[in-house]
Amino acid sequence: MYTSVVVIIQTASKAFRDRLQRLVLVEPGELRAVLWSFSYFFALLCSYYILRPMRDEMGIAGGVENLQWLFTGTFFAMLAMVPLFGWITSRFTRKRFLPWVYYFFIANILVFYVLFESALPQAWVARAFFIWVSVFNLFVISVFWSFMSDIYSDPQARRLYGFIAAGGTSGALAGPLLAASLASPLGISNLLLLSALLLLWAVVSIRQLIRWHERRMAGHDTQVQVVDERQRIGGGIFRGITLVLRSPYLLGIAVLMLFYTTLSTFLYFQQAHIIEASFSDPAQRTAVFAGIDLAVNTLTLLIQVLMVGRLIGWLGIAWTLAVIPLFLTLGFVALALAPVLGVLIAVQIIRRAGNYAIMRPAREMLYVVVNREEKYKAKNFNDTLVYRGGDAASAWLFSGLRELGLSLGQTAWVAVPIALVWSAIGYRLGKRQSALAAEQQEQKQGGNYAQS
Repeated sequence: MYTSVVVIIQTASKAFRDRLQRLVLVEPGELRAVLWSFSYFFALLCSYYILRPMRDEMGIAGGVENLQWLFTGTFFAMLAMVPLFGWITSRFTRKRFLPWVYYFFIANILVFYVLFESALPQAWVARAFFIWVSVFNLFVISVFWSFMSDIYSDPQARRLYGFIAAGGTSGALAGPLLAASLASPLGISNLLLLSALLLLWAVVSIRQLIRWHERRMAGHDTQVQVVDERQRIGGGIFRGITLVLRSPYLLGIAVLMLFYTTLSTFLYFQQAHIIEASFSDPAQRTAVFAGIDLAVNTLTLLIQVLMVGRLIGWLGIAWTLAVIPLFLTLGFVALALAPVLGVLIAVQIIRRAGNYAIMRPAREMLYVVVNREEKYKAKNFNDTLVYRGGDAASAWLFSGLRELGLSLGQTAWVAVPIALVWSAIGYRLGKRQSALAAEQQEQKQGGNYAQS
């Protein structure tokens, strides 16, 4: 009986591996790491999406006319976090500082659990929570992709990033479902504890990936990035800023991020105004947000699993980075002509699914060809401070346009040329990434030839 069960499990396991290798283009020796990477990103996004509906409702509950202040508060909170992260990465090895980043946010979640259970004015706790979640989601995801670019080579990233990103999308689907099904029996505050447990699982995944990478390096696998786990990254606490300002390539990524976040914020504000005008009940608004999330994440998962790896092979990184901004240009034209709920939801779903499924994996590949310090410090600066700085600036820009009397449709016209420039920048960065990857491959082959 026991032997039969073992045989069945082994047969099922082999069938699963064979199917996955055909679907995702996984090569021998990569499957373990790919599954742990999938698990890691699943835990992160599931943790975040348990918290996200609470954050969005708190933003509207505080008044859409005050959203720009929350975005500004988020920027200043991020301004304090970037040098702290720079200090940590300068003084500790990757093996030590990666888990502690997540332990820090777990401690934050426990603090908010106590605050929500306390008698403190809930309006201020809600505003603090909105800002904290907006910092938390960017930081933990930025650190995740920095780690991925540190252990996978450029050819691996092109094949595997789509499936790894699907782990996050699966978590983004599971998070709202868990929140919806457990909110009543557990209570809203207790969902925070579930979010913290998922972050603990992310730490387990990190440790497993580091072990895998160490074994592959010990075996001199040429597919993995060469990283000494005992070596600190070094540099000063503001090193990420100087790295970006001194490199046209990294500065281009910063500009790309700035245009992306500007248009995302414009859509977020239009969403807040249109949904506030369409629904007076907070429960209805929360349900609409959850419905958009569900549609976005379902579409994203299908694209990531079935298309991304092959799409990048067909189009190349340059056109992959350019195509979603081109679609978004059409979306803003549609919103300018008809700024109504149905059009807004369609544009949001296309924009977010396109970003998560196609743009995000391609954008993360831009960092595979830079050095290790740039992968953590420059990337973290671009992903957090530049992102939230763009949020804050575009929030005030949107509010200023509204104060000048522009309608929602007219503000959409302002976004059209920005989307076109964003597309052009993405195309040029993709071309540069391909050139850098080719140069590095030639150097690597030259070094191997010299050693032989």
